Order: sequence, then structure tokens, then C-alpha cells
Amino acid sequence: MEIRKITIIGGNGKDGSKEAVERFDLKMGDIVSIVGPTGCGKTTLINDIELFANRNTPSGRQVLINDEAVPEDFSFDPSKHPIAMISQHTNFLSDLPVGEFLTIHATVRGAENIDKILQETLDFANKLTGEAIIKETAMTELSGGQTRSLLIADAVVIGNSPIILLDEIENAGIDRTKALELLKGYEKIFVFVTHDPCIALLSDFRIVLKNGAMQRLITTGQEEKSAATEMKKMDDIMLSFRSIIRAGDEISEDILNEKMSVLTC
Repeated sequence: MEIRKITIIGGNGKDGSKEAVERFDLKMGDIVSIVGPTGCGKTTLINDIELFANRNTPSGRQVLINDEAVPEDFSFDPSKHPIAMISQHTNFLSDLPVGEFLTIHATVRGAENIDKILQETLDFANKLTGEAIIKETAMTELSGGQTRSLLIADAVVIGNSPIILLDEIENAGIDRTKALELLKGYEKIFVFVTHDPCIALLSDFRIVLKNGAMQRLITTGQEEKSAATEMKKMDDIMLSFRSIIRAGDEISEDILNEKMSVLTC
């Protein structure tokens, strides 16, 4: 089945009251953020999407594909499941080298030029992480940021999943604005659970949750897009300071003033 859009139909919040957002559509190419305080139900919402909820979860929500009920094999046949979930929990049971891990996945997916797709995946991942990932490194030896970067690249390039859910990637130490720029080049649905204002404002729209219920749907307007541009400048400055510290160098007053001058330009 070709997925053109998915629809999330609201259910109820933790107190049983009907959700204020009755439904929303996600079309291919959309980037949406799910925001709200800790414990508000953000993870529950993406779990409902991943499971293709059909009024059978505590939230009472329903997920449709192309305005129709989801085929059972999408939910129960892993080979047909169109969703990749990149969670905060990335422990691996396998100590396979990165290259072998990716090769196995590409082979299972029926990739024709495995060497090419493997290199594309590594190139994508290494644009997101500060410490380069090499093929010979064991999966269990990767840092949290490297692991999350590799899983995102794997889902996008090898898995070619049409719907990708990402849970708080700002906590992984990866370049999140770079991630958004790269992801926009792929015609997929990306759903971010985030506390990060840059990710929220660089999304097409955001769902605000409170007390387990979807309260508002906010489309990113021109003012917020302009604000996101200014916030990205601040984010880039912090990333440059992080790189200086990681390299073992010191931050002098001259370097500080030089970097901060960008904000006054």
C-alpha cells in the first residue's frame, strides 16, 4: 500500500475527557513536533501512532491510513510495518561490527548495491554525530549520540520507512538542526517528541499535550520561522563552544566575543 497520509483521531485524556484536537492529518513530507511538559502523554501519542491504535489503547485514539482502517498485516507483519521508531533506549544485544550490522539489514531489505547503500548510511550518520562512526566498531561500543545517529540514518536510508518517529533526539548530543535539514530532503513523515524550541519551530506544526490529551495544533507561522532562524544562530554558537571543549582547547574572552558577535549582526 502506498501511504499518502495518516490520520490521528482523538480519544480521551487521563481524566477521561474528550481531546480538544479531534483529528489531524500527516502527509508525506510533513515534519511535526509533539510538545508538552514531562508526563503529559507525548510518548503515549507516538506509541499510539506506532501501534496503529484502533480505539484499543488507553487513550481511545484511532489511526487511519489514506482515510481507511489500517490493514492487520501492517501491525503484525514486521516486514510490512511502515514505521521506524527511534526511542531513547538504544541498548544492543549484538556486538556485531557496524558494517556487518548494516549489511545484514540491507540484505534483508533486498538492497541491490549494498556497498553503496552502506556508505550512504554511514555518511548520513556522520553528519549528525561529533565522533565519526567507522564500519569496524562494534555496535555495543557506540556512544549514545553515535547510536541514535546511526539508527536514524539506518531507518531513513536502508529501512526506507515512510513514517519515522523520533523521541527526544536533543538528548543524544547530535546536531539536531542539521538532522532536520537532512531529513527534509526525504519525502517521509517525521514525528518528533521534543522539548527543544528549535526543533519545534522548525517543524511544520506542533501538537501540544497536557494531562494526556491533545490540546492544540499550532501551525508554524512566519514570525516563528523568523524566531527559529535567530535561535539557530544561538544553537550554532553553543555547538561551536562544545566542539572547542571536546577538542581540549580553552575558550578565551576573544573567542567568546567573536562567537557572540554573530547575534548582533
